[in-house]
This record gives sequence, C-alpha cells and structure tokens, in this order.
Amino acid sequence: MRRFVRAAGATTAVAVAGTAFIASFGSPAGATPADSASAITPETLAAQKVVDDESIADKAIRALTSKPSTWKVGAGQELEPVVTLKDTNGATHVRMNRTYEGLEVVGGDLVAHQSKAGTVTSVSQGLTKVLDLSVKPAVTETVATKAALTLDAVTKTITKLQADKKYAPELVVDAVDGTPTLAWRVTTKGKQADGTPSRLATYVDADSGKVLRRVEGIHTIDGEGNTLYSGTIPLQVKQNGSTYELRDETRGGTYTTDMNNAEDSLLCQLLGFGCAAGTVVTSPTTTFGNGSNDDRATAAADAQYGTNVTWDYFKNVHARDGIFGDGSGSYNRVHYGNDYVNAFWDGEKMTYGDGDGVGYGPLVSLDVAGHEMTHGVTENTSGLEYSGESGGLNESTSDIFGTAVEFYADNAEDQGDYLIGESFILDGGDPLRRMDNPSFDGSSVNCWSSSTGDLDVHYSSGVGNHFFYLLSEGSGTKTIGGVEHSSTTCDGSTIAGIGRDKAEQIWFRANSTYFTSTTDYAGARDATVQAASDLYGASSPEVAAVEATWTAVSVS
Repeated sequence: MRRFVRAAGATTAVAVAGTAFIASFGSPAGATPADSASAITPETLAAQKVVDDESIADKAIRALTSKPSTWKVGAGQELEPVVTLKDTNGATHVRMNRTYEGLEVVGGDLVAHQSKAGTVTSVSQGLTKVLDLSVKPAVTETVATKAALTLDAVTKTITKLQADKKYAPELVVDAVDGTPTLAWRVTTKGKQADGTPSRLATYVDADSGKVLRRVEGIHTIDGEGNTLYSGTIPLQVKQNGSTYELRDETRGGTYTTDMNNAEDSLLCQLLGFGCAAGTVVTSPTTTFGNGSNDDRATAAADAQYGTNVTWDYFKNVHARDGIFGDGSGSYNRVHYGNDYVNAFWDGEKMTYGDGDGVGYGPLVSLDVAGHEMTHGVTENTSGLEYSGESGGLNESTSDIFGTAVEFYADNAEDQGDYLIGESFILDGGDPLRRMDNPSFDGSSVNCWSSSTGDLDVHYSSGVGNHFFYLLSEGSGTKTIGGVEHSSTTCDGSTIAGIGRDKAEQIWFRANSTYFTSTTDYAGARDATVQAASDLYGASSPEVAAVEATWTAVSVS
C-alpha cells in the first residue's frame, strides 16, 4: 500500500562537506557479521526479495525525519514508500518518492538502507540540503504552456507539437540538477523526425518563465534493425479455438500484435487514449513465421522470442519477476508504420518498426528486445531521468542488459558480443554502437568529460558502455562471438577484467538498489563500488577493479 508520511518540525540545513552519492555513517553498534553487506554472496543476493511489510518503511521514515539535517528530510516534506527490498542477511532497502508542501519533488527520490537491526546506515539520494523554497508561482500555467511550445533545438524537430490534454500543467519542485526550483511541468505530444511518437515533459521555471529542461518520455534505439534470423527457437503459445495466439501465459501473459503498418493516431499522441493495440498474431498451427519477411509472423516470432529470453534472463539471473517486478507482462507491437527504422518503449509496451528494407530489416533482434525491456526495468527501479548524464546511464543500462540478454540466449545464429545492432544491418555495414570502443560510431564518447552530459543520451552512454566492457573483459584485443574486440583505456592503464557475470551482478544491484533518478557518472561510480562491496566484500579484488575501471574511463 502506498502511503504519505509527513516530516515533522521546522529545521535548518546543516552544511555537509562534499556531495557524496551515498552518505554512509558506518555500521550500527553491536552489528554482527550477518548484518554486514560484505557477508553477502552473489548467490544469496540473487534471492533479494520484495517484501510487503509497512513497519520496515515506517521505521525508516521515522529515522530519516528524526535527523532532518543529516538525511535532508525537513519540514514540509512527505515520503512515499514505493518498494522495500530485503537481502538474505536481513538488511533492507526502502525506495521512496518525496513531496514538498504537497508538490512532487522531481529528483527527490531516495533509498534508505537499513541493517537487519533496523538502523538506517546510509541513504542514496541526489539532494544535498534540506528543501526550503516558496511554492507560490509568479508565472501562470498558461504562460508556462506557451513557453513549452516555443521552438528550440528540441521542439523544432517535433511535428504536430501540442499540449497533451491528458496531463494538465503541474507545479513541481524540480531538483534534478541539485538546485531545487519551483517549476511547471508541461507535457506535450507530437511526432519525432523519424516517426517515433513524442511525449515531452518541459520544466518551466515558475518564477522567471524560462525553460529549464525538456525530457522525452518515449525511449528509442536510433536506427536499429534486425534480419529476423535467430533460427528455430522455442515459443509458448495459447490455443484459442482452432487457432493459436502468440501469447505466453508462463511469462506474465506477454503477447505480440501486428500493427499492419499503421501508426499511433493523432488522438492517441495528443490525448493518450484510443491508441491502437494492433491485432494479436495468430497461426493455424503452433508454428509462427518461416524465417523470412514474406511471412508477417516471422518478425512477431522474433519479438516474442526476445521478450521471452529477456524475461528469463532477469528472472533467472537477477530474480526479477518481469519488467514491473510483480509478475505481470507487457506486450509487443510489430510492423509499426512504413519504413520506420526504430523501436521504442513507452512505459507499457514495446513497439518495433520494419526498417527501410534497404539498409535495415525489422527491428526485433535479441539485443533490441533486451534494450527496450530494460528501459522498463529502469523506469520501475531507479527511474533514471532521460536527460543529461542520468539519461546516458539510462541508455547505457539498456545497452548493458541488451548485450547480457544476447549472451544469455546462447543462440548460435546470433552469438553474444559487445556490438549493438549488428545483426539487422542488411547492407553489410557497421554496427550502430560498440561497447569495446564507443567512439567507433563517430558520435559516442569513450571517456568522461565535463561536456558529456550535453550530448544526446545515446552518445553519452558510451562512457558507461566502455566501463562495462572493460570491467567484464579488460583492455587489449580478443575475439568474442567470432568478432574481434579491442579496447583501450583513457589513462593508458591496463585493466584485467573480472568477467561479464560479475559485472552484470554489480550493475544490476547498483541500478535497483543505489541509483536514483538523478545519478550521474560520479554517482554511478559510488553506487557500483557500494554494490561490489555488498557482493564481494569491501576489500575484494572486485571493488578494486570497479574503482580502477572507472578511473580508466576518466570518472573519478
């Protein structure tokens, strides 16, 4: 049950040196080895469970509000528990959202970490001081909406841009950049240049009327395609009378529909209802598709297969029960639009275009499916903002687990590698991205710099992708999946690598337990170090490797 608990009493913020991502205050008095995160093994952490125990969250909230200057939870604030995770050693992690004077605090989410004894030992959050600001706007919602609809570098690429009537302009506290500001959040609808629907959230300063930032709500993989060739693969289908539906009841009821090359209507894009779901793909037999594009069920079979493998990967490797963590499934729409060279996750479902038939085939490969479904996992765990460095981390997380899904499938027709979008290139061209050398594509970056956050999120993701490859495989040259990979470091160091399995466990725990919506690359370093410490011990070689690898990509 979701509850709001109000912080009591007025407080004054106490200055705290630095802006550490995790404010750790040591182990509780009398802690036993079983209470220590270092006593956890990767095997036991894989059994981390979601628990429905309100007393755990209530205790955490009382602890946070009792020390407002320490935990940055002062007067006027309310905390909403979202989910409680429990490790096998009894330690718990309560993820919460925050309001201030009744307004949502965007970027104010936090995770309270408690020992088995119930003592808060640390808090993961982006705020560095107690909130203290006026909530009376000087700018009206009408003025804010007009500002949101003005043409700039972002909106000029969106056609049919209009205010989304489904979401009225809303006052929020925008704390994403670390400086809390009263803002209007205005949601608009339209169509991006490549035909992808747009659901843009624009944050407008409620005092000056200036556009603070814009965040696209539709996540895409730009220019990815797939030849739909994964060989003969197993599928779970559902009989309905004399036909069979491409529906898997064993994986949350996931299913795949055919959009018949239609796109979302203007009514759907602007008002958010009347959206086409497509027609559930059926077959007169238990076999779907023939391995080529002349059978429309072929693309559908690949999309469903990608969903199934991704579901199994997260469940069997990370004990996560589907995208939403509650056992419920999403669904796929294939054959979206005409010559649509993209795929996207919209918070509810995956949608795949057919490509242009020249350079790109249908976009339903294993790594695309894993990438898109991971956007859903991130949305329902850390909630990484889709802009700036956190947006790069969001995209990187999807590339990381899209790649992990490809390895997990162990499919001889689509061997695991660290190339993104390699299998659906029809003209023999290069892959869209390389994790061993992100700058290969001419736009992504291998090494962090102060301007990384200014890049498109698909390019700033290069830093995280490079880190993950080096942590998994190390620097130098090697052949993986029949493809030569070669990676160098930004500081000339040599990285040995700890293996992909360990790297995946570290990144997943960091994303599910320590990342928040505003985590940047420096925060990701802190979070992955903490995750590695939880898994392998604070003085382990794995922690040392994580630290050395972040340094190797210029994140200190």
